[in-house]
Amino acid sequence: MSFLDPQIEMAHGAGGKASRRLIEGLFTPLLFRSALEPLSDAAHIAINGRSVAITTDSFVVSPLRFPGGSIGELAINGTVNDLAVSGARPDAIVVTFVLEAGLPTEMLEAEVRAMGMAAEHAGVRIVGGDTKVVEHGKADNMYITTTGIGTPLGGVDLGPQTVRTGDKIILSGPIGDHGITILLARGELDLEAADLQSDTRSVFPFVEAMAEVAALGMRWMRDPTRGGVATSLNELARDCGLAAHLFEDEIPVRDSVRGACELLGLDPLHIANEGQFLAVVAAEYADIALNILHQTAGGDEACVIGEVREQPVGAVLVTTRYGGSRIVDMLVGDPLPRIC
Repeated sequence: MSFLDPQIEMAHGAGGKASRRLIEGLFTPLLFRSALEPLSDAAHIAINGRSVAITTDSFVVSPLRFPGGSIGELAINGTVNDLAVSGARPDAIVVTFVLEAGLPTEMLEAEVRAMGMAAEHAGVRIVGGDTKVVEHGKADNMYITTTGIGTPLGGVDLGPQTVRTGDKIILSGPIGDHGITILLARGELDLEAADLQSDTRSVFPFVEAMAEVAALGMRWMRDPTRGGVATSLNELARDCGLAAHLFEDEIPVRDSVRGACELLGLDPLHIANEGQFLAVVAAEYADIALNILHQTAGGDEACVIGEVREQPVGAVLVTTRYGGSRIVDMLVGDPLPRIC
């Protein structure tokens, strides 16, 4: 065990370097000693000769409701998306609620309804769960944990070990909407973005559509939640031993998100998303994949934002709109606490 931090800080849950240090320095050596491949958002395991995908996630967002979504909707979509980007069809979800004494029933009912609607829209069943109630002041209204089980899509073999030089990096749409929406919804900053809302949604329709026409060319996928696009691609670059080269002009960012990031000194590449995904696709399949994404409802803004190259090994390099370049590291610290 190599985790030497004296105590747990908020940064350890932000999805960046501190999170990676906690996972690799403490959890992996004590819990995953037999793991042969890099850990991902969902695990594919064999049970009685049948492959099954499984994932789990906890949601502690504040505020509970925000423009474009709520904690209940996030809890379903987040788990569905972790299964989807592992190359699996979401089949079933179990739910755990941790409720604070004094929580108004109407708030709980609203989130349960949101979860039911999100599950129906995503085509996944909620099949069970558990409920715990803690004393007032021992939780922030409610926390939700969801565990999902799915069926791997045929012909899809994903993993950093499959990535090759020349592969294209596809992004499904604008980045940063969710993280900035949550930040503004707290009311702690005197900023307004009336048209901005969370991008929370299921990405499985896009993954399924790509798999139907480009399964052989699909190398790797990830939904860039905590830590954003930069952290996801840094993890990929390190795991595959290659480099992710991005073209800044090609990365879609809404003006309101870009403006908020400039004022706050944040990089949109580090901001969380809840309804977008990254895909590394073989160059010969990139146009086919993009075409089918554009034909899928909500996928019209999908685009190629970069490619995989040999150098600099294990890094993410961004070519700026001015022709220069910069290295983008994993998220350091915790600029946006409790975004999911």
